[in-house]
Amino acid sequence: MKNLILGFVLVLLLSCGTESNKKLELKTVANGSAAVIPSDYNPEAKLGELNITLRNQGTPVANYVHAVRTGNLIFLAGKGPKQANGKNIVGKLGADLTIEDGYTAAREVAINQLSVLKAELGNLNKVKRVVKVKGMVNAETDFKDHSKVINGYSDLMVAVFGDAGKHARAAVGMGSLPGNMAVEVEMIVEVYE
Repeated sequence: MKNLILGFVLVLLLSCGTESNKKLELKTVANGSAAVIPSDYNPEAKLGELNITLRNQGTPVANYVHAVRTGNLIFLAGKGPKQANGKNIVGKLGADLTIEDGYTAAREVAINQLSVLKAELGNLNKVKRVVKVKGMVNAETDFKDHSKVINGYSDLMVAVFGDAGKHARAAVGMGSLPGNMAVEVEMIVEVYE
């Protein structure tokens, strides 16, 4: 009965078409169940095209974990803009750093979060959707371009995951962040079961 219903849903989806007219295919995911996934969906390959190398995030230095999975959701702890050289991008937006510096910092955070996801899942192709992003910007009180800074994170999620990378988001200013880092971002991701 389950296969009959799944087949009916697949036929319905294919007959209705999709917004971008992409081909859909039935793929078997980790637990043996089937899911409808766009045939051109391959975040792992996209990382290579973007020349992005993921980084080992090590063990958290405080009493927390990088990610917690409950059901088909993964909640990622806040990460900062640690670069490949091991140094954080630090400073306040509107004083020490430009919007462009902040954008770059947010993009570094995105690479770090993708690294956590890869370690958690083994393969980024298991990500069904980026659900929610909370971006925190270390900023002067009169700084008003938090969204432009966090775009560095959001833009990379969309570049890697396509439409599945589009997410709900908050971009807020903070009086300070740990170690004076420029940006910290949390994320919630839905994964194929």
